[in-house]
Amino acid sequence: MEEADNSTIDPACLQEPPLAMDVIKQLDVFGMCLYAMLTFMSCISLLLYLEQCVYIYKKLPYPKKTTIIWINGAAPVIATMSCFGMWIPRAVMFTDMTSNCYFAVVVYKVLVLLIEELGGSDVFLKRFSGKPFKITTGPCCCCCLCLPRVPMSRGMLFLLKLGALQYAILKTVLSVLSIVLWTNGNFDLSDLEITGSAIWINPFIGVLTITSLWPVAIVFMNTNHHLRSLNIVPKYAMYQLILVLSQLQTSIINILALDGTIACAPPFSSQARGSMLSQQMMIMEMFIITLVTRFFYRRTYVMLPSPTHDHDHHKDGVSPQAAHMEHDV
Repeated sequence: MEEADNSTIDPACLQEPPLAMDVIKQLDVFGMCLYAMLTFMSCISLLLYLEQCVYIYKKLPYPKKTTIIWINGAAPVIATMSCFGMWIPRAVMFTDMTSNCYFAVVVYKVLVLLIEELGGSDVFLKRFSGKPFKITTGPCCCCCLCLPRVPMSRGMLFLLKLGALQYAILKTVLSVLSIVLWTNGNFDLSDLEITGSAIWINPFIGVLTITSLWPVAIVFMNTNHHLRSLNIVPKYAMYQLILVLSQLQTSIINILALDGTIACAPPFSSQARGSMLSQQMMIMEMFIITLVTRFFYRRTYVMLPSPTHDHDHHKDGVSPQAAHMEHDV
């Protein structure tokens, strides 16, 4: 009976992803136009990012400029890696790992940006030291309303930074380990057996991801009202959107491919076709995000006033927001 069921499956649906040349040979006119358009989008995203890097490097002071360059690179890097994965399906393991490792660093850099926009660690502590911070935020404790507020201190700030930094370090280490195991045939996303390495590594990475997102959310939720004049809310929204699209969307598509919901289409197996669809969607989404992000970051800002300066302005009847208005260069 099992032999009869297996005989109805196209052998191409059980093989490895096709080579780049096989992909090119099977493209029709629509496929060639689609691939050309997506490649053009990824190239434009990369060129816009490089031009943005030059602009930021000239206009903004250190260390804020390096932080913003890292954050701005999230969408273009993911689009570029997705383009490589689209043309070379067998390289998806490497391209996805590169994108995910880069974004792991971006998570930490977003936390650094929030602190830098408030004047750096010393000014941040001077402004918020001893003030209670709400920690009932996503993705960890948004439902734990009984948790007490925690006063900000130098130790608390160190723990928040460490919580975000551990993901950047451990994600890179586990990605390298996954690639090493994959080259030896020991890492397979479709292998859900308890003896498989993927079933242990991927959930652990998920825990690390949630643990790193929590400190960033804590700092943002408690400080965003001080930074609204710097467009921090839409900037944070773009970071969250990249997170959802690059992590959650890709995971959903991979799950649908593994259970056969995404049909096999020779020379692509179900898993390879799901990966290809994910790469194509990612290029279009990251291209749009690159354009939007470029608009929000292509500006310079006057330094936020210190807490003492805020108090003086209130005494004089001047709104503190008037002291740090956004302007174009």
